Amino acid sequence: MPIAFETPDQPEVHALIAELDTYLLDLYPAESVYALDVKTLLQPNIRFAVARDARGAAIGCGAVVLTGEYGEIKRMYVRPAARGAGTARQLMDLLEHTARGAGCPELVLETGPANPEALALYARHGFERCGPYGDYPDDPHSVFMRKPLN
Repeated sequence: MPIAFETPDQPEVHALIAELDTYLLDLYPAESVYALDVKTLLQPNIRFAVARDARGAAIGCGAVVLTGEYGEIKRMYVRPAARGAGTARQLMDLLEHTARGAGCPELVLETGPANPEALALYARHGFERCGPYGDYPDDPHSVFMRKPLN
């Protein structure tokens, strides 16, 4: 399955992001959903990856925000019908490789406690729980994780 960096500003990707937003807002209060919008995802320090099926349809996405301190994983999502085929793992591999190549000393992320599949994926990738980082508040609806890259 092809996974490549693409612009998030395309209708098919807008649909993926809307599905992810609906999913998150069903689980958490709006003030606890720390999502990046498409305009923000277009910033030059953000790499946005799209996974496509054999017909070329977008089935998943993920982003890494590159800073001098860390790479932050954002907007990870795979459509339910496409889960179980390793798409999320491949997206994570690409995002981690990109952060390493950019010289990020670690990867960080914020997810929610009501998202056991995501927590399991990140744990399999070597992430461990940590406290809030950056501008995030200590939110009971958040789980913060980190993975050293050096």
